[in-house]
Amino acid sequence: MAPTKVLTGARLVLPTGTVDDGRVIVEGTRIADGGPPGPEPVGGSAKAPGGTETVDLGGHWVVPGFVDLHNHGGGGASFAGGTAEDVLKGVHTHRLHGTTTVVASAVTGDLDFLARHAGMLAELAQQGEIAGIHFEGPFISPCRKGAHDEGLLRDPDPAEVRKLVDAAHGHARMMTLATELPGGLDSVRLLAEHGVIAAVGHTDATYEQTLQAVDAGATVATHLFNAMPPLGHRSPGPITALLEDERVTVELINDGTHLHPAALQLAFHHAGAGRVAFITDAMDAAGFGDGRYMLGPLEVEVADGVARLVEGGSIAGSTLTLDRAFKRAVTVDGLPVEDVVRAISVNPARLLGLDDRIGSLEPGKDADLVVLDAGFDLVGVMRRGEWVVRPQLG
Repeated sequence: MAPTKVLTGARLVLPTGTVDDGRVIVEGTRIADGGPPGPEPVGGSAKAPGGTETVDLGGHWVVPGFVDLHNHGGGGASFAGGTAEDVLKGVHTHRLHGTTTVVASAVTGDLDFLARHAGMLAELAQQGEIAGIHFEGPFISPCRKGAHDEGLLRDPDPAEVRKLVDAAHGHARMMTLATELPGGLDSVRLLAEHGVIAAVGHTDATYEQTLQAVDAGATVATHLFNAMPPLGHRSPGPITALLEDERVTVELINDGTHLHPAALQLAFHHAGAGRVAFITDAMDAAGFGDGRYMLGPLEVEVADGVARLVEGGSIAGSTLTLDRAFKRAVTVDGLPVEDVVRAISVNPARLLGLDDRIGSLEPGKDADLVVLDAGFDLVGVMRRGEWVVRPQLG
């Protein structure tokens, strides 16, 4: 029997606010308690089997494990077209950076290939390695294709959308659509009926068309600002519609490349911390390094941590990890830690329908947590009660 783990001397970010000199008690895979110091649990000497293992965190932050809704890979491995071993390698890479829950994102490809690949990803989801599948493409606009192969794009036929959903065997979590295309609104309705998030993205929609999509059931903006028309004073476009509608959560890639800090501030100011989800949109190079990679069928050059298509130069995902997004949000963007926790853990867990298990430090939930030092650098990661990165404390 694993010992009870008691993490003491922590700055805890709880749903009720931040607690200084707090503690978290972990029993097995779950959080047993979390809050101000209290009586020590009974159970024998430290590190004794069935006893109590105590870790004094010396004032470090403890926040919920990060939840990434939109991620294509990492560690040199791809979620979009790799083997099961590749996916597991990428998942482990992101766990080392605090992402204890990850949705595997596919990119545009041949429909039959996507269906077969979804079957493999569904098995990993069944095993609890990933939280489900996000289909980004092929039902997106050629006008805003970004790093997607234009030759494989297609209008969102509800029958084909249903084929991919069925291929995921209940593990399809989200699909990004250009909802202005023929069949777009019917596809949104189909996804909503099957409990799959319909996300507006890679779109050339007008303001009015975007509102129609939200009315039909779309609830997420795929990497807001990117791969969609810019905000205009006479043509407000999808950005305005998605920011102003209380039913929509907006994804943001906070890597300093995809968004100007003022754009991020605009999104937080207008949508509020309760409607923002930080994502990575990571590709293979995340946590790995510069070089040449494949994103689906397209070749990508990563230089100085920025991924661009070899042909055309479009930004091709990111090399971001969520620990870097967290640190940047606090130290560069000046956001309150509590708001960052909402954007990086609470909100994505809610969107996935998993907030009864993950996303916050509450009794009964999975013991998924991240330890950050005073400068918001990652020093520890726990997933389901086991250390992925054990804090090395002086």
